[in-house]
Parts: sequence; C-alpha cells; structure tokens
Amino acid sequence: MRVDFAPPFIDDDVISEVEKTLRSGWITSGEKVKSLEENIKLYTQTKACIAVNSWTSGAILALKWLNLKPNDEVIVPALTYCATALAVILAGAKPVMVDTTNDFTIDCEKISDAINENTKAIIPVDYAGIPCDYIRINEIINSKHARDIYTPNSDNQKKLGRILLLSDSAHSLGAKICNQHIASLVDIAVFSFHAVKNITAAEGGMICLNLPSNFDIDYEHQWFKIMSLNGQTKDAFTKTRLNSWQYDVRGVGLKINLPDVCAAIALSQFRRYDFLLQERKKRFEQYNACLKNYDWAILPFDTSNEDIEIAYHLYPLRIKNISVQQRNEIIQILAQQNIATNVHYLPLPELTVFKNLGYQISDYPIAKTTFEHEITLPLYPQLTEQQVNYVLENLILAVEKVTKK
Repeated sequence: MRVDFAPPFIDDDVISEVEKTLRSGWITSGEKVKSLEENIKLYTQTKACIAVNSWTSGAILALKWLNLKPNDEVIVPALTYCATALAVILAGAKPVMVDTTNDFTIDCEKISDAINENTKAIIPVDYAGIPCDYIRINEIINSKHARDIYTPNSDNQKKLGRILLLSDSAHSLGAKICNQHIASLVDIAVFSFHAVKNITAAEGGMICLNLPSNFDIDYEHQWFKIMSLNGQTKDAFTKTRLNSWQYDVRGVGLKINLPDVCAAIALSQFRRYDFLLQERKKRFEQYNACLKNYDWAILPFDTSNEDIEIAYHLYPLRIKNISVQQRNEIIQILAQQNIATNVHYLPLPELTVFKNLGYQISDYPIAKTTFEHEITLPLYPQLTEQQVNYVLENLILAVEKVTKK
C-alpha cells in the first residue's frame, strides 16, 4: 500500500470547472475570482476579500498597507513557516519572534512581554488549523499599557490607534472560536490556497478585511484590489470592455492577482468544503482514537472542546522522549513502507537566514522541543480508513523498534 502525504483533492467537478474557464476565453482575473472572493467573504463573516496569488504576497500587501518603517516591529511565533517572518522583512520591518505554547500556537504572555513602542503588528499563526487565542490577544492589544505605548508613524497606524492583529490563517479556513470564524476576530486574516492546503487554487491566497468601523471598508477594499495589480485602477477584464482601455496607476503596487483558471479550482472545492472538512475530521479522530492508547503519543488537539473548531489541516503528532535522530529514523522506516510523512516546522531561528540576523534557538525552548518530537502524519479527505490503519500499524511498529534500541 502507498500513502502520499498531501495530494490535492481533484475530482470531476474541479476538472469541469477548470475546463469551462479555459473554454470561456478568459483565464486571468475575472468573474471566477470575484465569485471566490464573495463566497469566502460570506463564509468568514468578514467585510471584504481580495484574492491574491499566495499567502506570502497577501501578507506583504497587508503590511504595506500599514506603511511600516525600518524600526517598526511585528511579533511572530518562532514555530512557523519562513513566510510569516519573511513577509515582515519584505514589508520593511523587523520580525520579533516569541515562543509557542504546548498547543503549537503563539504564547500570549510572551506577546505581552514583547510589546514596546515599536510594535505595530502581531501575526499569530493558526498552526495545523488550530486557532490561536484571539480573545486573549485582542485583550492584550486593547489593554491600557499597549495603547499607551503605541507610537504610530503612518496615517493608517494613527487611524487604527493600536497594534494591528493580522492572522496567519494559511492552515485554518473553517476554524472557529465560540462559533465565530477566526477571520472575524482579527483586523486582517490571510488564507492560503497552496497545493497542499484544505482548499487549493494550485497557488493562491485570500486577504480578508475586518477593519474597525472608522475605516471606509469600500475604500480600503479598492486600495487592496488596485495595489494587487501594480497600482493600476482597472484590471485586464474591465479594460477589455468596449472603450474601457483608459486607466491610471496610483501607487507602487505589487503584481499578485489570482487568475480565474486558478480560482476555478478553489471555487469547485469550496462548494463541497463542509464535506471535505468533515472527511478530514474523521481521519483526524481515527488517528486520535488509536494513539490515545499509547503513553508515548502526544495528541495534537483535544476535539472535545466545544468552544473551538479546528480546520484539521495537519495531524502533528509528538512522540515523548525521543531524539531528533530517532524521530528521523521513524520517518525513514515509514518511508520504506511507502508512507510519506513530514515535519512542521524547523523553527525559524534554525534557518540560516534568521541565524544570520542574530536569532538563537535557545531563546525559544518550546518551539525547539516541539520540533524535535514532531512527526506530521498524512491527513486529507480522500485518505481511506484502510490507509489510516496502515499508517498507524507501521507507526506503532516503528516507534517501538526505534525506542527499544
């Protein structure tokens, strides 16, 4: 038996939707993108959505909207994909890393400790689809201390009047806290539609705006749309209409729009997302039901918490009292049985680019320990019960073999 790690969900409906787009004569940003934006807006209960070509570009644009300066700081977790911190650097600011908790999400108390007069934004990461404690984070950024030391240096910073809460929700489409979608609990959320995500556009992302009421959301939505097209006031679809070629360029934007042919994939999958999410949940709970019987297994999340709904993007298992070498040996044994696994993630301070900037892994002990003990098991809608059982059988054998040496 073969078990891949995270193949995309591509069925006949997806293929048909893409084919219709290809045959329509219009494949770049157009009606499909608009439809996807409207669907995600309704689903997330946010005020406006802008489709882009990746999470990274969406986060960079959101931070450029804040008009960050070189001394400005943005708080990020040490355990995340590199894009979370690279977006901050590419937007012209400094990432300030803080440790995570044992539930994989950013440590709220560390956030509080890291805030100073240079802090302009926080980017919590919904690791594996597990939502961060946005209720607590909102309390922190709205606290008297955080507001008193907040020092804005751009118009949008002044208008916001506090630290921006920008969620890295690359993994968490569908995650909720107290029945509220996590995107409705932050100022800006950015989702990913990368090939391995719950919904894919091959490559893509979505910026969801939920800014305070003193912002003109229509104006801000238009700014994001324009700046995602090199600052151009008309997209290609609009310019093709009769006598509509004239346009202006209003600023130094990015070229990060999502094409219709990609949006078609995501649209088809989104129509079935409730089903796809439930299928992920079934496999997640199948793993839990077995692994809870083993003392060496640390389950990734307690699904009995009715106030929190996770997005079941990954199954990040931790194995107690093993070394990195042992963890890697388990991965190798599984690979020999045609089972693909992964590790999420090598902490940011362990990457050369951040080492060279002076970050040290010793400052982030929980992120370090999480990485050393973690193996991500396959989790996707088309994964069968038989395949999950095959993964479990071989995982148990591999752990026992490696730990008894």
